[in-house]
Amino acid sequence: MATPKGMRDLPPEMSILRKDVFARLERIFRRFGFDPLETPIVELWDTLKGKYGPEAENKMIYAFKDRWGGKELALRYDLTVPLARFISENPTRPLPFKRYAIGRVYRHEEPQRGRYREFYQCDVDTIGSKEPSSDAEILLVIGAVMKEFKLPGYSVQVNDRRLLAGIFEKGLGINRNLLAVYRNIDKLDKVGWATVRDELKKILPIGTVSRIKDVIDIQGGPFEVLDEVESQFGKIDEVKTASADLREIFELSKKVRTRLNLSMVRGLDYYTGPIFETIVKEPRIGSITGGGRYDELLGQYGRPFPATGTTIGVERLIDTGIALGIFKKVKSVTDVYVVDLGDQNYAWRVAKSLRGNGLNVRVDLMGRNWKKQVSESEKFGIRFIAMVGPKEAKKGVVTVIDKETDKKKIVKLLDVPKTIKILSKV
Repeated sequence: MATPKGMRDLPPEMSILRKDVFARLERIFRRFGFDPLETPIVELWDTLKGKYGPEAENKMIYAFKDRWGGKELALRYDLTVPLARFISENPTRPLPFKRYAIGRVYRHEEPQRGRYREFYQCDVDTIGSKEPSSDAEILLVIGAVMKEFKLPGYSVQVNDRRLLAGIFEKGLGINRNLLAVYRNIDKLDKVGWATVRDELKKILPIGTVSRIKDVIDIQGGPFEVLDEVESQFGKIDEVKTASADLREIFELSKKVRTRLNLSMVRGLDYYTGPIFETIVKEPRIGSITGGGRYDELLGQYGRPFPATGTTIGVERLIDTGIALGIFKKVKSVTDVYVVDLGDQNYAWRVAKSLRGNGLNVRVDLMGRNWKKQVSESEKFGIRFIAMVGPKEAKKGVVTVIDKETDKKKIVKLLDVPKTIKILSKV
């Protein structure tokens, strides 16, 4: 027996790590005023249809017919379209509506490192604000996440779909094979300029290809890049608008490690303004976050709303943290193992007392001798042992052993929780 391809069991050590990561992410989102929203894993096919492009709809979305009701259904592909559906059904909610969501999504793609068919997605979005400040706040959230998990060498790549349109479509006059042009440019970081150039030469004049190279070679800090872009294309309306918004975004998020990357494209059928993508130097695992402004998506459900947000790739975040040694796997959430030396009633009384004081406690359920109980606690990596037997029961005490420091203390039962909490801080 096995799980379906691209889907995994998560043993306790991975599940514990995952839940810890989720809790830390939630604290960040709430700190910025985002509230939780949950939507169903199963959506109507009509809800997802026409939102992701033909490749996703024909190859990657798990769609099926309800064998009892006959309706066409689908597993959710991301958390953004369900958000759009929710907003369309609840149009009177106060704006801006700021939500975060952490939940399973499904994509029928080829599994590889950091990419699975069933995985958790984690989103933060602001609905109802067209101001650049709402985009800047998303960048601040991304920066806070990178700081929380201490990912070294990260960079938040930023671009703007309007800037792309102004430069490539109006400035360089590219109006044929536009989709292919953008897709090839977007591969630059993965395949290098030589490969991109050769592909572009198949569909564009060599002079235009050279001008594209000049544009994507513009380097420097975000404001320096904008200065150069404006000097070349500043008379184009889309460039003017995008540049002004980007300047405000970069100013408000200047503590975040950002880079204006003119070769980044992302979601041609989806994004309408600023776009964001976070990468790390090592390991080479793809983007850790991805998002941007998608003002037109909600209009497909009725009333249009401006919207911006990002996805935190928690699977890649966890895989990256493990690869870099940032995350420590814990085998059990148990704080204390109560070792019974021959007085089960007292052992259970001690366990009850510790649980009542907020500690996670295990007791022997297999009738093992005390040595095997200690061995079991070590297999689970449990730090504290509470040794209790007839002698301890008679005196109302517990022998507390800290396996991390090899310290041993005999303390009164009521003082055990305080003792463990003090030792935990050592």
